[in-house]
Amino acid sequence: MAEANWFVVHTYSGYENKVKANIEKTIENRNLQDEILEVRVPMQDVVEVKNGAKKTVQKKMFPGYVLVNMVMNDETWYVVRNTRGVTGFVGPGSKPVPLTEAEMKPLGIRVDNISIDFSEGDTIVVVAGAWKDTVGVAQRLDLNKQTVTINVEMFGRETPVEISFAEVRKL
Repeated sequence: MAEANWFVVHTYSGYENKVKANIEKTIENRNLQDEILEVRVPMQDVVEVKNGAKKTVQKKMFPGYVLVNMVMNDETWYVVRNTRGVTGFVGPGSKPVPLTEAEMKPLGIRVDNISIDFSEGDTIVVVAGAWKDTVGVAQRLDLNKQTVTINVEMFGRETPVEISFAEVRKL
């Protein structure tokens, strides 16, 4: 099965929640739960001052846009593209472009929750990336960024290096 990615869908302004509901209804009707995983309208808390009173309200982060976590294929593209209120996917021409991990972080969207079997003080080995086959001791774990910091010897001195949980395993 192909990998699911987050895509941005352009909608008529003010129709974001209706588009979300319509896509979710179509997912249920066509039994596409395994291909279209999640539909979101990103919201943020904004403090408004009216008549001298502060009030916290939720506003859309991106009016006119909806985020969809889906496996891109002809059927899912057709379903989302032809939902009432959708004007198209964001991307050049008719080719949707998935969001990158860096673009999703400020939105509070986690790519995936990786479970780890090591803790600070454990010896780990890097299994991918630039530091592949490097062995080190886990100095610090950052669960929000999903990274571990290990000390690596460079130019004769210990240097801390931050590596993704996905690229390491316990020795």
